[in-house]
Amino acid sequence: MNVSLNLPPTVSPRAFARLAEINAAGTPQPLRVAVLGGGCSGFQYDIRLDAPAEDDLVLEGDGQKVVVDPVSLPFLAGATIDFEDELIGARFVIRNPNAASSCGCGTSFSM
Repeated sequence: MNVSLNLPPTVSPRAFARLAEINAAGTPQPLRVAVLGGGCSGFQYDIRLDAPAEDDLVLEGDGQKVVVDPVSLPFLAGATIDFEDELIGARFVIRNPNAASSCGCGTSFSM
């Protein structure tokens, strides 16, 4: 049995730091990480600034909040929400141990 399936997702210090930079430029909002049906591999990540809902899991660090809805939570169990800044671009990324495969864009995956 995969123990990570019972763990909530975690957020890296880099992701919290980037969210703090984004929120410093405007009205602070949590980063919502959700899983939606669709994409080229079956599921896709939806990452955006959004107000928290009453039943969201709230992950806090560095004075910032990342929220995950209860429907998306099982798909993100044991995952790490990170931020990468590379020559080809900067973006939030999900390192998901539950994903059997993912597409080249990094926003779509299958289980």
